[in-house]
Amino acid sequence: MSLLARCFALCLLFAVAACSDDPRQHKGMVATANTHASDAAAAILAKGGSATDAAITAQLVLTLTEPQSSGIGGGLFMLHYQGADASITTFDGREKAPLSADETLFLKPDGKPMAWPDAALGGKPVGTPGVISALWKAHQKFGKLEWAGLFEPAIELAEQGFAVSPRLHAAITNASHLDSDDAAAAVYFLGDGDYDEPNVAVPVGHILKNQPYADTLKLIAANGLDGFYKGSVAQAIVNAVRSNEVNPGLMTLADLAAYEAIERQPVCAPYRAYKVCGMGPPTSGGLTSLMILGLLEPYQLAKLEPDGLVTAHLFAQASRLAFADRNRYMADADFVDVPVAGLLDRQYLRSRSRLINPVRDMGSAAPGLPPGSVEDTLAADAGLVEHGTSHLAIVDRDGNAVSMTMSVERAFGARITAGGFVLNNQLTDFSFVPSKAGKPVANRVQAGKRPRSSMSPSLVLNGDGSLFAVVGSPGGSRIIGYTARALIGLIDWQMPVQDAVSQLHVINRNGRTELEDTAPGSDLAGTLNQFARLAAPLADLGHTVEVKPLTSGLHGIRILEDGQMDGGADPRREGTVVEVGGKK
Repeated sequence: MSLLARCFALCLLFAVAACSDDPRQHKGMVATANTHASDAAAAILAKGGSATDAAITAQLVLTLTEPQSSGIGGGLFMLHYQGADASITTFDGREKAPLSADETLFLKPDGKPMAWPDAALGGKPVGTPGVISALWKAHQKFGKLEWAGLFEPAIELAEQGFAVSPRLHAAITNASHLDSDDAAAAVYFLGDGDYDEPNVAVPVGHILKNQPYADTLKLIAANGLDGFYKGSVAQAIVNAVRSNEVNPGLMTLADLAAYEAIERQPVCAPYRAYKVCGMGPPTSGGLTSLMILGLLEPYQLAKLEPDGLVTAHLFAQASRLAFADRNRYMADADFVDVPVAGLLDRQYLRSRSRLINPVRDMGSAAPGLPPGSVEDTLAADAGLVEHGTSHLAIVDRDGNAVSMTMSVERAFGARITAGGFVLNNQLTDFSFVPSKAGKPVANRVQAGKRPRSSMSPSLVLNGDGSLFAVVGSPGGSRIIGYTARALIGLIDWQMPVQDAVSQLHVINRNGRTELEDTAPGSDLAGTLNQFARLAAPLADLGHTVEVKPLTSGLHGIRILEDGQMDGGADPRREGTVVEVGGKK
């Protein structure tokens, strides 16, 4: 056999990547909010793991190193792109209300709603966690490495410890009542044996260890779903929820045993030459961000300045209109008839877009009547709170991708822990008031219902169905605006991902127009403070303007025409981008 023939045979036998001209077979990329998570996920890719495998490892590490934002005691939404056939699968791991809950959950004895800070503390606001169920379901379908092996990096880091970052230290310091939970105090605070006063937040650089969390991970690694939803971990969750002295909750072992993450259809819509896909209800994020894009599509944004007055005005107006519909129609589609197709109907969006006055703020927008909806049967409810959230973007060597947003709701969730991890307060994402003016609120509390979210993990596809970009963000209901603006940056202005996730924020949730500012001395202060120059011109157009810090946590990856990858991590947080084989 000739030398050429032998080389050809070897290529066929081993499918050696070096014999291919397609560079996408050579690389993987990870973008997460924490360097430990990014490094651990990249190591999984380097071992031949899939994007799903890497996402699982990243979330387990983030539960340890960024506990204020997400964790196995919370929920998630995942979009998975399969490179082989350009298909998209979504996993809904959103928390659920206990089976014994009803619309009076957050009403006081006099029928008035609880104050949000009171409702968000303790056991009452804890929804049945969905992260482990969603990760298990995704691994069953798209995992390549063994389940238990994906837990090893987080277990090792929990036992050996990691240096507390400035952001984690600040979050602990600002988390009122967290030190009231004895288990949390043992991990996140130093007592008077080390300092002159008790319960001082662990300082920057302190080596934080979490053996209870490592023990929990070992049980889940060995026993799968049963390691979390049954047995000692489940009992610890129920005990923490029901025995809370301040605000006892309703969760039972039956609620945990009955929980199952759901595969749902993605919501997709064309935008320019691309197709943008997101999560459908119970999150409002995918629909609302797609509506913003559809409302702006008649405008030639590519010819406008990204940080200009006209762009900011148009974006705020489209956001007003989209949020008006979000607040009325969107909730858990298993309980409410959400007119998904009607809200994305191109003729409907064109008709709504014509309501935009190019030289005047429209003021508070009224909801429309999308095809498939019934007029005046639901009351609007804003529901704008959600802060303890994180996002990751991963592409593996086979061209598969994960866009995943995870949350415990506010920073450190309900401020209680079980098994070494933080429990969420996601039930406060429900409307506390079940009806208004005799009409039911779509997002009212109901037994077994998932509360409405704003999480917006997104995928962008080229016209041929190939992957163009992976993007998403934390940030409460502002997630929708953060994500939509990043998508416009990637598509209309063809920005590199780092530029798209770093650009200035303008947000309108059908109220004030918020312009981004940062504290003096911030790495971004020199750039972002300049955005305040638009405050006066926007006010002249009728906007009520507020200039304030807007701390997104956008992470994304873009696939270039030559197959190379371009990643970005939001400089407002502590995220990093890692390419398999080296840091980007």
